[in-house]
Amino acid sequence: MPEHNNETKEMAQFLIREIDRLVTKPVRLMEVCGTHTVAIFRAGIRQLLPPQVDLVSGPGCPVCVTPDEYIDKAVAYARCEDVILTTFGDMLRVPGSTSSLGEVKATGADIRVVYSPLESLTIAAQNPHKKIIFLAVGFETTAPTAAATVLATKKQNLTNLFLLSSHKIVPPALKVLLADPAVNIDGFLLPGHVCAITGERPFDFLPETYHMPAVVAGFEPLEILRTIYRLARQIHDDQPTIENEYKRIVKPDGNPAARQILSEVYEPTDAVWRGIGMIPDSGLRMKEQYSAFDAQVVLPMVTKTIAKKTACRCGEVLRGIIKPTACQLFGKACVPEHPIGACMVSVEGSCAAWYKYGSGRYTYGT
Repeated sequence: MPEHNNETKEMAQFLIREIDRLVTKPVRLMEVCGTHTVAIFRAGIRQLLPPQVDLVSGPGCPVCVTPDEYIDKAVAYARCEDVILTTFGDMLRVPGSTSSLGEVKATGADIRVVYSPLESLTIAAQNPHKKIIFLAVGFETTAPTAAATVLATKKQNLTNLFLLSSHKIVPPALKVLLADPAVNIDGFLLPGHVCAITGERPFDFLPETYHMPAVVAGFEPLEILRTIYRLARQIHDDQPTIENEYKRIVKPDGNPAARQILSEVYEPTDAVWRGIGMIPDSGLRMKEQYSAFDAQVVLPMVTKTIAKKTACRCGEVLRGIIKPTACQLFGKACVPEHPIGACMVSVEGSCAAWYKYGSGRYTYGT
């Protein structure tokens, strides 16, 4: 074990020296995935990198990019006496325009936290006189499981389980970021979990259209450092391409079985991202043949989202324009116990990560 630790330390030191050698001018690299943001903080990678390398977080937290109008609709469903809402735990504290699911639950609404949408099948079977609505939120990583839930619901002849879908597709969001001059990114750490489903090819547009370096990143400290090294080399050599630093998980074609399930149930649609707005073909909706399981079709709910006046700068954080510490609410009015913005809610949110780990140091030493 000590020899392994020494080898890890030596490799980390070598990669940091190489990054320092290759990066001759300031560069801004965006980690798209919220899990990467947390992993980078836990390992203290920001403190190890040369000052000319700036890591910024992107819109890679599914809870964070879920817009107010979706939360408002979920709150409206939760207030119905004949509805049981099932959801991932992070969604409870995301603020809508007037309330959060957690606040509604405190008043008696039947909202149940699940760890998989498939748990909703059991709840539906046990409560045949209730309408069960699962809040289907996430990226390409979790969308296949939601699709599998729809197929299982049909197979089990359950008629009281529905999904309120707000799935997001990552590549279109990156196109919008690159079209925004305020974002100013020099390379992407691509999300390993998403690429495990999609493969590398959906991101080919980055080097081909935008001359933008990109590397699929793993989540171990050395994998992240090697990813940054690969990006530094691409930028130095002016040879942008797609590289894969997570080959043990991510294959060129991703996961064909998961993609097949996804395409069976869902099709692309325009979607609203918190802090970014409407992005064409960046969401998923159920195909017409599965509309019987779509809450928005079977149980239409009309809500009015009220525009909020707030000093929260979550939208700029999600686009990598500012770091969370630039927001005047960060760590003061906005803390994990009382989040003002969605970025402070999820453990994968940029603000939550900066709040928890921002003063941490790298534990391996240099």
